[in-house]
Amino acid sequence: MRIATVGDNCMDVYQASGQVYPGGNPVNVAVYLKELGADSAYIGWVGSDTYGDRMIQAIREKGVDTTHLSQKEGTTAVTYVELIGNDRSFGEYDEGVTANFTLTEEELDFIGTHQLVHAGIWGHVEGYYSLFKEKGLSTCFDFSDQLDHSLVKTLSPFVDYAFFSYKQDDAYIRQFLKEVNSVGSKIAVATLGENGSLAYDGGQFYQYGVVEADVVDTMGAGDSFISGFIYGRLKGLSINECLKLGTETASKTIRYFGAW
Repeated sequence: MRIATVGDNCMDVYQASGQVYPGGNPVNVAVYLKELGADSAYIGWVGSDTYGDRMIQAIREKGVDTTHLSQKEGTTAVTYVELIGNDRSFGEYDEGVTANFTLTEEELDFIGTHQLVHAGIWGHVEGYYSLFKEKGLSTCFDFSDQLDHSLVKTLSPFVDYAFFSYKQDDAYIRQFLKEVNSVGSKIAVATLGENGSLAYDGGQFYQYGVVEADVVDTMGAGDSFISGFIYGRLKGLSINECLKLGTETASKTIRYFGAW
């Protein structure tokens, strides 16, 4: 199982404690997939600063393929994080070198050697998704909580597995997932925090609850859920089983500080 994740990364700086952790949606997904047993590669840019050095080292130590992780002149992206209880809240975000992220032909060819490609809404990768589909790749994209973003309509036709973050199972999110599916996504999934998760495949809805865990920090919970779900799909599991695996994977992440 070979999966490529592409786009943004950042150092998560916890303002209260001063602790710094590597992260960013595609990075996190690559790390969690490797832990699940997949061969994962991360393609992205870090800065020429000490944060960039630290990011590269941390990802490599997790066994993720970093042959196409580039270091560019400038600063590594930083997200400032505040913990409100056990729930992480994102503050100021400095994109650093990732603001100008692009892919080379060689990198696109490398991505094409994988089964599935994943990216997120802040990664500047959306313009390549039609190419990914032309290469025959399965595609996954995390729209986060940006349900009103214009990309939901324009990108979903090229996304097999579309992920969203919402709060509860209600009429709005059900209709929303139906619309995402109708424009092209094979499976549309919403993580609902403490209310579990919901998926729609064009025929029916699937629901899954939560796994009881001692919550320390919710950083990375959504990314680890995505990793578990994707891993399950590529293993041929049912949607219900994928929701279960995603939930179980996320339940491990929230037991410690930082994404991984």
